[in-house]
Amino acid sequence: MASLATSIIFSDSPFRASPIHNHRISRYASRSSTAFVVSPRRRGLTVVKSALIEPDGGKLMDLVVDESRRSVMKREAETIPVRIRLNRVDLEWVHVLSEGWASPLKGFMRQSEFLQTLHFNSIRLENGSVVNMSVPIVLAIDEEQKSRIGDSNRVTLVDSVGNPIAILSDIEIYKHPKEERIARTWGTTAPGLPYAEEAITKSGNWLIGGDLQVLEPVKYNDGLDRFRLSPSQLREEFIRRDADAVFAFQLRNPVHNGHALLMTDTRRRLLEMGYKNPVLLLNPLGGFTKADDVPLNWRMLQHEKVLEDGVLDPETTVVSIFPSPMLYAGPTEVQWHAKARINAGANFYIVGRDPAGMSHPKEKRDLYDADHGKKVLSMAPGLERLNILPFKVAAYDTTQGKMAFFDPSRSQDFLFISGTKMRGLAKKKENPPDGFMCPSGWKVLVDYYDSLGSESGNGRVSQAVFSA
Repeated sequence: MASLATSIIFSDSPFRASPIHNHRISRYASRSSTAFVVSPRRRGLTVVKSALIEPDGGKLMDLVVDESRRSVMKREAETIPVRIRLNRVDLEWVHVLSEGWASPLKGFMRQSEFLQTLHFNSIRLENGSVVNMSVPIVLAIDEEQKSRIGDSNRVTLVDSVGNPIAILSDIEIYKHPKEERIARTWGTTAPGLPYAEEAITKSGNWLIGGDLQVLEPVKYNDGLDRFRLSPSQLREEFIRRDADAVFAFQLRNPVHNGHALLMTDTRRRLLEMGYKNPVLLLNPLGGFTKADDVPLNWRMLQHEKVLEDGVLDPETTVVSIFPSPMLYAGPTEVQWHAKARINAGANFYIVGRDPAGMSHPKEKRDLYDADHGKKVLSMAPGLERLNILPFKVAAYDTTQGKMAFFDPSRSQDFLFISGTKMRGLAKKKENPPDGFMCPSGWKVLVDYYDSLGSESGNGRVSQAVFSA
């Protein structure tokens, strides 16, 4: 399992090329400023006016039906004879698509988009430009559903109890090449890949794509909806805070002080570069995760404690849930994570060691090379607006009693605390070294693992309690 050490990727200066990525460099400035783009085909500068960084395709997709038309569209959805029931992961992808995280997609992928994603990790638009798209966002159906659809041109998508969620129009049905999809997404077809087993292996043999009209904003009514800001809402919040730079941090784990060190040091460096008010988007993943990950509700409570204790500054931090499912697809998936945050307005992106990685499902090793994620991001098609600026990794400095940047000249003084070790300590109610995580945040983690023992004893699921 990868350690929790981290590094950073972001745009450094207007015309700084990394050794790997030098074919196109861009700087997208923030509010009321000017961006300069160097084009490989046009030697010279193109001046671009930009509020926040421009969404992929130039427009943020909003697939939620306007409130004035919802009652009409809901009645229309009821009249469509064919209904497709969504499972949990399907609904999460509807949520992602509806809010524009996957812009410029207008719905579940048709075959041409699916094949481009699978083979090129990108989609070419009608104007010839390329946007990154590294993971298929598709909807599977079985033979019986395909037969019922017949020649129909649209279907109604419903939730687990039959409530209409969306209308899928101008549909296209095509074969679901499961083995190829798994092999190209994960680089292996070994059994035990969590997302593949959850959403692909047992799914239907056909895929259905089309344009989505989502009948109303997706809500979960789990006490966390107030944290689920859409890309458009996030952009509004960044403008309200007068942010002139936005840097995003993707995570699916509790925040320890090494994470916080990287985030606060990133802001310091952005200030040194001349930005006046860089704002952090702390954007934990909120969709499907594997069974041994800490559940979202407990992670969000832990993040609240980090802010309450001042480890991160609430004035310069926006906490919001990223609704995507987690694939654990390493360098392939990290491109999706970066692309989605561009659509949310972030022009800087922090990336960790072995991002989106996991242990090999059958062998005692990591599934991916720990450095490949950040290297792939530096070369990924459609992500030319991001450049690598390597940081020293963060680890626990035993001489200072705190998380610090690793110094290879005294490597014996540093302790790398992996996610596995962190979870093991919490399960045994043992404390980590002082300075690894804020005490109130650590208590949340201990309480979570303690609740698992209570659940096994009484059959009840304990819930994290949030402040108002």
